[in-house]
Amino acid sequence: MLEFENVSKSFWTGKTRKVILDRASFRVERGRSLGILAPNGTGKTTIINMMAGLEKPDEGTIRKTSRVSFPLGFMGGVVSKHTARENARFIARLYGLDPDYVEAFSRWLCGIEEYFDMPVGTYSSGMKARFTFSLLLAMEFDIYLIDEGMPSTTDVEFNRKAGSILADRLKTATVIVVSHQAATLEKFCRSAAVLRNGRLHMFDTLEEAKRMYDYT
Repeated sequence: MLEFENVSKSFWTGKTRKVILDRASFRVERGRSLGILAPNGTGKTTIINMMAGLEKPDEGTIRKTSRVSFPLGFMGGVVSKHTARENARFIARLYGLDPDYVEAFSRWLCGIEEYFDMPVGTYSSGMKARFTFSLLLAMEFDIYLIDEGMPSTTDVEFNRKAGSILADRLKTATVIVVSHQAATLEKFCRSAAVLRNGRLHMFDTLEEAKRMYDYT
């Protein structure tokens, strides 16, 4: 379970205060994936980061009783001066996992060959995305966080392998995905919410959420 209770978050832009969430309360139970529809620039990534524990709310409480992933494609925790091998083993230890397994899985999936033993700072953006995605899939979570704004990869073979593994994981896992397009949510969710002016409007079905989102 992941729960927000009266959570507020805002930023000072230099001229005005931008409200991301205003006393939002909702709960995501395991087995019931949730999509959040919101226009670009309204704070979708901030919400995902708060769910992952990467950012703290200004007010309110966030509770987690399930294993919640870091956001898909998140580069935090990956040290650029270290190799993929070193990063994979370090992150495995952080999560209490077998470093040999995480290293081997990530090396196999990302398929960057000799670059796996070179500093991550030398990678192209596509190679970095493949590596961080492989780290995510090397660990099993109860709730996976997907932000449409995260880096993607254009490598067809990687997409095929990673997509197959992710699809298999999602058969038993829960997904929270944020997007400005309803079509993205249709792949993962039946229930959805609409973020408007800092307020999160929850709906039992994606169709209901789409009607409000299209109207706004």
